[in-house]
Formats: sequence, structure tokens, C-alpha cells
Amino acid sequence: MAATGGCTAGRRLADALRELEVDRAFGLPGVHNLPAWNALSQQGVRLIGVRHEQSAAFAADGYARATGRLGVAVVTTGPGAANTLAAVGEAHASASPVIVIATDVPATLRTPGVVRGALHETSDQGAMFAPVTKATLTAESPDDIARVVRRAGRIARRPQSGPVYVGIPADFLTAEAADPVPAESTEVIHRVDVAALLQARELLSTARRPVIWAGGGALRAGAGEALGQLAECLAAPIITTYAARGIVPPDHPCRASNPVHTPEVGALWDEADVVLAVGTDFDGMMTQNWRMPKPSTLITINVDPADAAKNYPPDLQLTGDAREVTENLALGMPRRSGLTELSRRLDDIETRVRRRIRREEPQAAELLTALAETVPDGAVLVSDMCVAGYWIGGFYRVPAPRKLAYPMGWGTLGFGFPASLGVAAAGGGRAVCVTGDGGFLYGVGELATAIQENLPITVVVVDDSGYGMLRYDQTRGGLPQEGVDLVTPDFVGLAKSFGVDADRVDGFGRAFRRRLREFTRSEEPNLLVVAAELSPPLNTSPRWYRR
Repeated sequence: MAATGGCTAGRRLADALRELEVDRAFGLPGVHNLPAWNALSQQGVRLIGVRHEQSAAFAADGYARATGRLGVAVVTTGPGAANTLAAVGEAHASASPVIVIATDVPATLRTPGVVRGALHETSDQGAMFAPVTKATLTAESPDDIARVVRRAGRIARRPQSGPVYVGIPADFLTAEAADPVPAESTEVIHRVDVAALLQARELLSTARRPVIWAGGGALRAGAGEALGQLAECLAAPIITTYAARGIVPPDHPCRASNPVHTPEVGALWDEADVVLAVGTDFDGMMTQNWRMPKPSTLITINVDPADAAKNYPPDLQLTGDAREVTENLALGMPRRSGLTELSRRLDDIETRVRRRIRREEPQAAELLTALAETVPDGAVLVSDMCVAGYWIGGFYRVPAPRKLAYPMGWGTLGFGFPASLGVAAAGGGRAVCVTGDGGFLYGVGELATAIQENLPITVVVVDDSGYGMLRYDQTRGGLPQEGVDLVTPDFVGLAKSFGVDADRVDGFGRAFRRRLREFTRSEEPNLLVVAAELSPPLNTSPRWYRR
């Protein structure tokens, strides 16, 4: 079935990705997908080879979060495809526009309804991806590959964005393929309902204590400036979800810089008579598993009305792009008094929260201060599911949109370091990854990728010799410590064996700040180990306060 002339389907695959403005991807070669590697290289798509397929999908996710562009993972058949599933699930829960391109058993070896035992064969490879993707697509012929890839790109980027699986029988890649049919536009345009817009404007302008709740959809739509302007007109605090951290600048007068899980910020929600929720679904982790009371009046802005209404039924829905609808809402909004008073209250909340952190968890306060002082402008902070990551996800002052990548969509341990590969490969600045000793070992082999590709990554491994959050849960519950204490390697020696510069310090004090500053100004990948044990913050479920 190999091509004898003309253009191969592998070339059509590469051309389709270039049409989607993909210039780099992440993958692991296998016997079935080698023709894709060759074709992508010839067409100028940089394919960064990783050491595990899960890392390829995590890296694609990190790239998408940092840039807003498509992240692409290219993997091989069967176990190679299956290895991506946890990372694809995180991308799905976090609405990251990712395409996983996986080869499948050659079509010539298939017998419908029978698993014959060909290398890497499964009965239905695409079905594995159905619960964790927006769509699963399979090329039906070599001529179909370009159409399927272009369609996957449109689906992945269309709000609400998310990952798409593309399956390609391996023998198609070397077959000759006809010129692709020109792509047809299938964009769905939501027109703003003028009557609903006027009603929302009336409800907000007459509210006594309005609150704006901004979610990941608002950030991905680029709605930050419009939200900031609307909040100033309303003198309304902006509470952000984990996915929306950084949507407005740290010095914005309406920004509530701490999570809603703190009593002081939670009080803003509890007191609100009208809440405007933009690009959010009110998931359990943000709402203390929906213990937060529904506001008296809830207005939602979302591209998906069902998504907006599935947890807290809204009183009024505005369907459409978050930025467009918010801009229209702000245009006719009268400016009210109270902005100065609100800003003072938010500053007071900030002071009280930071004072409590310094008093109750001084090491966490030192960590947050050190990051604020040393993370360079333009860098992206990537945190894993670890106690230090929970502090960062809730309390780090994110300077701008897409400057924090935090896996609280699905809560996927092991995300941090592999996702940093994608952030660093994006070319926009340094990736600074904070991970625990347990989660780091999930992808420790990617130290080879970091040094091979000379990626600008600083990895901070907080070493408490265990799964610190789970250890806390067992201790708090009066249970014996089972499965949470870990034997950890000499991380410094391990990193140096890969050729990665590394050092170790105790705690988050002066030595940590000095070495972190040096490492984050380097042009090389490096690793800093910190011997420290932190208690979890208020935004973790065991510490949610009772209303």
C-alpha cells in the first residue's frame, strides 16, 4: 500500500497540522508511527521526543495552557495510545485544546469483529478515549486523514475547548493520498440575546452587593479587560477559579486575590445579592462540593447553557463568547460609587489572609514570598498536585493570564514536570515547576528530554519523603501511616547523572531564594531540591470551613 508517486498521507497529515498553525508537537516513536515522524520533520513541525507517552500528552496540555494554541501529541498504537489517557483526562477536565494523534493496527490486518492478535491490537482503540475527549475521530482511508485532522483542530479549539483523539491505521501513512478537499467552515456563531442583555444590565446596575465570578472559560476567551471594566463600573469584587487565576492584574482594584475557600473571600459570595458567573461550571473543588449557597440572583455567561446550569441553576442565562458578551454588558453599564471602599476591603482581606498564613504556616509564607521575589517576568509557574502546589494554586499572586498551569481540572498527580516541557518548548519564557518528591518520580525520565532539547525549565522538588497530603489525611483521621512514606533517591545526584545542574537546600529561606534566583536566570534546565514539610492550606478539602 506504499505510495509509488505523488504525496503520501503522512505528508497530508503534516500539511494539515501546519494549516492549523502547529509548528511543534510531542511524541514517542513506535514501529507504526515512524512515517509520521519523518513527514512532520520534512514539513517543519518540530517533534519533541519524550520518554513516556503520558508525558507527551501532559506536554501538549502545558503548551496549550501557556499559549492558547493547539497542543499535539503523536503516539503509537495500543499501549502507546493507552499510556496517554490520564493526561488526556486532565486536558479534558481543564478544557485544554489538545489533539492526540495515534496510529492503529494496519487496516490490511483487521478482520471486522475479531481481535486477531496483531501487534498492539485492541478491539476499539478509539473507544478508550471516549470518556476523556470531546470527540474521537478515525481516518477511514488515506485520503481522509487531512479532513479528519483539520476537523479535530476545529473541535479542539471551539469553545468549550478540549482534547480530541485522532486514530490513523498505520498503513495509511505511507499510502498515496489525493489532494484534500478544501475545509468547510462549521463555526457556530452565538448572537447575543439583546433582551437578556438588557435584563442582566438592569439586575446588575440595581444590585446592592454584586459579585463577579470568573472561570477558565473567561480566561480562554480573553475576557479579562472587559471583566475588569465591568467590575469597576459595578464596584464588584472579582473572584476567580483556579483556571482563571491571573485574568486581571494583581493590582486591579476589584481583584479578590485569595480563593473563595478563605472565610474572608467566602463572605463576599455569601453576602452577594447578584452574582455574574462568566465561563464557569461551579465545580466541586471551587464550591466546597456545592456547600456554598446559591446566590439570590445568578446570571451566567457561557457558550454552553447546559454547562453553566448543571450545578447552580441560573436565574438568567447569556449564551455566547465570554469576552463579547461581557464587553456588550459593560458598554451600557452606569458607573456607581463604592469602588474605593471595595478596594480598601479587598486590601484588608489580603492583609488578614497573609497575616494568618505567616502565623499558622510560616514555611508556606516563605515559599510564596520567595516565588514572588524570584520568578522572572514572563515565566510560567507550573505546579503539581502536591501540598506546595495547593498553596500556589490558591495563594500565589499570578501576574497575568496563562502564567500559572495547575492541574485542578481532574486533579492529576504527575502533571507538573511533563507539562513544563510543553510550557518551555513554547518559547515564551522559562517554566518554573513546583512538584513533590512523589509526583516528580512519575515523569523523572523526562530529565533526559529537558537536557536533550535544552529546554528552559527550573524544577523545584519539595521533598518531604512521602505523599504529604495523604499523610496529613491519615494523621488527621487518627489512622496509621500506610503507603504514604516514600524512599526517595538522591535527587541531586540523579539529576546530575542526566547532565542537569542541581542543588539541595533546607527550607524556603535565604538559601532557597538565592539558588532559585540563580537557577531561574540560567539558560539551561536545572533542578532545586528543598527539604521541607508543609501543612495543606484552606483550599484543600480537609480544611474547608463550615458555613
